[in-house]
This record gives sequence, structure tokens and C-alpha cells, in this order.
Amino acid sequence: MKEVFGILEKVSKTDATVLISGETGTGKELVAKAIHENSLRSKKPFVVIDCSAIARNLIESELFGHEKGAFTGAVSARQGAFETANGGTIFLDEVGELEPDMQPRLLRVLEAREIKRVGSTNIIPVDVRIIAATNRELSAEIRKNRFREDLFY
Repeated sequence: MKEVFGILEKVSKTDATVLISGETGTGKELVAKAIHENSLRSKKPFVVIDCSAIARNLIESELFGHEKGAFTGAVSARQGAFETANGGTIFLDEVGELEPDMQPRLLRVLEAREIKRVGSTNIIPVDVRIIAATNRELSAEIRKNRFREDLFY
């Protein structure tokens, strides 16, 4: 446990993207929250998205937001989690559950630090730290073509 706290302390002082792996119920969200609270972003939002609990047809809107009329039921524009977390941290719990077609959009955020809402062509810059967690063995998911190698590394 002492080793874990040492790693938390070191990681908290950086802005690096973090992947936390472990079995369900082992406290991955607590670790993510501790990293956020001990970082320079601690006064900014900590937004949690459970990738396994959001329906496939809604995850894109939850993460990136949408414009009015982008799809049936989009009666007004809405910020997504990345905009809400701007300046702070977004915790993507069970990131291994993201469908392969959503993974390039996440990779784009990591590489370019920008998003586009669903139904928009406007680019929105975001300054957000990403902490992800999974209970899956992502290297095995990569071999099965269910998780992008460039997103993992």
C-alpha cells in the first residue's frame, strides 16, 4: 500500500494521462479521485463517466455533448463531460467497454485536446486530464481487435 501512495504522489504532480487497472470493487475511482485532489487541477471539476453504464447510442453525446436537433430528442444544445471537466479531470471508468467506433474520438481528445459536439463542425478546445480505469486486460482486447493499440499506448 505504501508503494501505491508513492505512485499516487508522483502521478498527481504531473498532467499525464493515467490508466488504472484492477478488479471490480478494488477502489479504482478512489485512486482517480486521490490523484485529482492532489493535483494542480484539484479546484476544478472531477467528472466521472461510467462507460459500462451508458447506452451505446448515448455515450457519444454524454462525452462530447450535442447541438440542438443533432438527433431525435436533442431539443437543446448540451455540453458533454469533456467540456464540463474543462480545466479539471475526467475519469472514464471501464474505458475498455467503449465500442471500437468511439475509440478514435477519444484518441483525438488525447492527441489534439479538442472535441466536436455531435451535430457540429465547430472545434472546441479542452484542457482536461484523463484518468481511465478498466477491469479488463486491455492488451488481450487489443489482440482481439476490440481496443485500439494507439489508444492503449
